[in-house]
Order: sequence, then C-alpha cells, then structure tokens
Amino acid sequence: MKDIVIRPERCLGCRSCEIACAVAHSESKNLFSAIGEKPAPKKRINLEYVPDLEISLPITCRHCEDAPCVSVCPTKALCQDETTSTVSYTPERCVNCWTCSTVCPRFISLYQMILVMGCWTSSMVSNRGIISRQIKAGIKCDLCEGRDQPACVEACPTHALTLFEREED
Repeated sequence: MKDIVIRPERCLGCRSCEIACAVAHSESKNLFSAIGEKPAPKKRINLEYVPDLEISLPITCRHCEDAPCVSVCPTKALCQDETTSTVSYTPERCVNCWTCSTVCPRFISLYQMILVMGCWTSSMVSNRGIISRQIKAGIKCDLCEGRDQPACVEACPTHALTLFEREED
C-alpha cells in the first residue's frame, strides 16, 4: 500500500506541491495551459502554516487502511478499493455534508493540533492570523493514479513529501 509521508521540518512552504497537484489534475497537464482552463484545476493537497509552531504542514488524504470516511459517507460518494486500499471519490454523489472530515484522522489531528496551541477553529483563526482557508469538501487525493509518483512528491524540492510503500500484512 502506498502512502505519502510528510516531514514538516523539511517543508519550506513554497507550495510547489499544490501547484504540481493542480497541474497533474488539469485537462492539459501543462502549467501554462492549466492557468486558463475552465473550470480551473483543483489541488488535492493543502499547505497549512502553523504560526505558533512556525512550520508549514502539507495536508493530504492518507488512504487509511480502514478508512472511517468511507463508512460514514451517507451517499457512498467515497469507496475503498479492497486490493490497494485507495479511497476514491465520486463527486456527483457528494452532498458536501462534511461527515467525512469529522472522522478523518488527518483532519482531526490538524484540528487537535490547532486547539492544543490555543487557537480556535471554524475558519481556523489563531491570534496571529488565518491558519487555513476553508477546506473544500469533495476534493480528495487520488495518489495521482496512473503515475509512478504523485505530482506533489515529485515536485517537492526538499523531499518533505516522500512516497512510502508499506508491505501488506
């Protein structure tokens, strides 16, 4: 099973991962052409700056082994491949209820980290400014299906993002 390992201590906050992800999910697969596409290509990774810790933290789907988001999705917009454990998303079924985000370990750990630092969330605002834009429901990492490496991993200049392949039990 593949997973993206994040090393926040290496992240420079350059957002190369976000740009590469959006381009990889564009129609043209070309940066200059993707800029003018309608609808605009959407990234599946979000770089969050945590001021109190002074780190940048790339956040993306981990494709959990027993993904809780799949089991709570009321419309079955999320489903998990039994072989690869990859969680896939059908946007036409999504009703933007955010139920998936309330059980997501990655989302919850970011949320808890912000709370522990004495910040308040909803729009995730800290005493030093905005930490995060509102995360849009229904845009989910697919590990750049069809590529050897996800675009974000390939684009990261400091190797803050690496692809890890864990052995099946």
